[in-house]
Amino acid sequence: MATKSRAYNAEDIEILEDLSPILHRPGMYTDPSNPNHALVEVIDNSSDEGLAGYAKNIAVVLYEDGSAEVADDGRGIPVDIHPKKKVPAVQVIFTTLHSGGKFRKTDKDAAYRIAGGLHGVGICVTNALATRLEVEVRRDGACHRLVFADNGKVKEPLKKIGSVPARESGTRIRFWPDPKYFDSPRIVTADLAALLRAKAMLLPGVRFTLGVEKNGKIEQSEWHFPEGIRGYFASAVAGLEPVADTFFGERYIAAQSESDSFAEGEGALWAIAWTPEGEVVAESYVNMIPTRHGGTHVAGLREGVYNAIRNFIDLHAMGQRGIKIVPEDVWSRTSYVLSVKMLDPQFKGQVKNELISRDGVKLLAQMVRDPFELWLNQHVDEGKRIAELVMRQAMTRTRAAQKVERRKSSGVAVLPGKLTDCASDDPERNELFIVEGDSAGGSAKQARDKEFQAVLPLKGKPKNTWQDSPDTLYSNKEIEAIALAIGIDHHQRGAAVDMSRLRYRKIIILADADVDGAHIQVLLLTLFFRHFSRLIETGSVYVAQPPLFRIDVPSMGKGKPARKLYALDKQELAGIEEKLIDEGMDEDKWAVSRFKGLGEMSPEQLWETTLNPDTRRMLPVQVEDVALEADRSVFNMMMGRENASQRREWMEKFGNLVDADIS
Repeated sequence: MATKSRAYNAEDIEILEDLSPILHRPGMYTDPSNPNHALVEVIDNSSDEGLAGYAKNIAVVLYEDGSAEVADDGRGIPVDIHPKKKVPAVQVIFTTLHSGGKFRKTDKDAAYRIAGGLHGVGICVTNALATRLEVEVRRDGACHRLVFADNGKVKEPLKKIGSVPARESGTRIRFWPDPKYFDSPRIVTADLAALLRAKAMLLPGVRFTLGVEKNGKIEQSEWHFPEGIRGYFASAVAGLEPVADTFFGERYIAAQSESDSFAEGEGALWAIAWTPEGEVVAESYVNMIPTRHGGTHVAGLREGVYNAIRNFIDLHAMGQRGIKIVPEDVWSRTSYVLSVKMLDPQFKGQVKNELISRDGVKLLAQMVRDPFELWLNQHVDEGKRIAELVMRQAMTRTRAAQKVERRKSSGVAVLPGKLTDCASDDPERNELFIVEGDSAGGSAKQARDKEFQAVLPLKGKPKNTWQDSPDTLYSNKEIEAIALAIGIDHHQRGAAVDMSRLRYRKIIILADADVDGAHIQVLLLTLFFRHFSRLIETGSVYVAQPPLFRIDVPSMGKGKPARKLYALDKQELAGIEEKLIDEGMDEDKWAVSRFKGLGEMSPEQLWETTLNPDTRRMLPVQVEDVALEADRSVFNMMMGRENASQRREWMEKFGNLVDADIS
């Protein structure tokens, strides 16, 4: 947390362009369904002032004219002239993408060290998508006003409009969302109230209020949780009757010597309870940003708690023969609230619904496991009640899985000898990776989780089966091996298929991140689209996304340890390198290496980047009914032997759009 003497001035605002990209593609920057996210961007800025220890009150008002206002008593946005832009810093923040005071995370004296704001984009989005936006700043004994209109243009330049007591400071922002950029121009009050309530829990020292104007009068609600997560979680699980006391915990890296992987100040706060019935509570936050889709921090929490409970069950001999505990047994009846602080979190998209930082898994697993094991062994009766609930879930799952006959053959042959199968008997949990080549197959076999991940290596590129008849399809041994492994026979679209014979819920194409790998993906997708269409219709086919580059980043001092980052392609590599420069690292300090193939990765790297369900990136293969004929036409043009002239025509027309990998 920053000290109260830390200044916050124009030189703290760094510039990493105008607002036109937001107007061209607003969906890339915000949720276009309504203006809630645009408002949240303003609230998050005020919340960051509370997190830094300055703001004590944050007030939000929704007016009948559709506008929204956020006011705080923080330090106030700097109003002095920016040294590079030569305009007031407050104007820079609202009109220049990638500007703000939250980039220098490694600097202990930074204006914001832990913060929800990352890229200096959010408040610009609010301004760009508003017909009007007013800013009032109180600081240094003066009140200043700045007005924007017409999607981010300066309407009234910054000017002093009055005086305030020397100790009074803060910012007030009111904006009018532009209806043409949203499906609905109205802010959803219920969603906003839930967010402010959670913010009050995450910031026990800050009082949040929400005013809603009705018939000219403001109806106000207030949230303040002096006990923080304890009071909040108690009300959240009220009526659910947990089987044991709630496990509360809070742990942060106090000094760099504690961890080689994480920086001082990083850590988590959590509350966890197990309930036998009712709707579970599942809330997670990163730097006070709600992550509604979870992410790697939730995966780390799950891993740490699962390992602790499994060890407790083993220690007290509570296991039963033939019953194996899996993470879902632990988590299907778990309610939790998790709040994480990270120096440099990576989110999926600007809306920040999901954390994708690979370090999140390790951080949370490291933070949670030891304290929870200690708690279980200090509260043995409580621990046994939790373990009994987990065992009941495991027995229910095992009985359900036994009802689905695990198919060990397709009826025409035994399973292919090249298949390295998994141990689990639960098709809903199991995954099959189809890998090209023995080298990549060997790496995948070493890297996989043997419990639920199977590997089928193929010899060379699969055959183009677009024009193969069903009668001759299995004359190709590789295609036959795929059919035998997955457990269902080829079929025509629309035909009745017994999907209970499917041996793996996820069938994942795993190929090198290069042109040859892309060709293999297309050939396998052709096979599934043409001859196993039900797999695609049921969402069972995925394409793995292994990285093409590894970036070795050296330590940047006590604030930031050495890191290994991964990039899917050149575009992502450029973005990572730009971010490293923004962090203050010289361009020649990091090393970039390119993976020539999956076989070149160590099993640990392949697991972390491509196979681990908590940290991998995969693309689900889907076909919408409305696009079915168009997709079929494209496949026919690209894969039909007689359509060479059409392909040549297409390449002449669209070849310039292809980012060819010729290195």
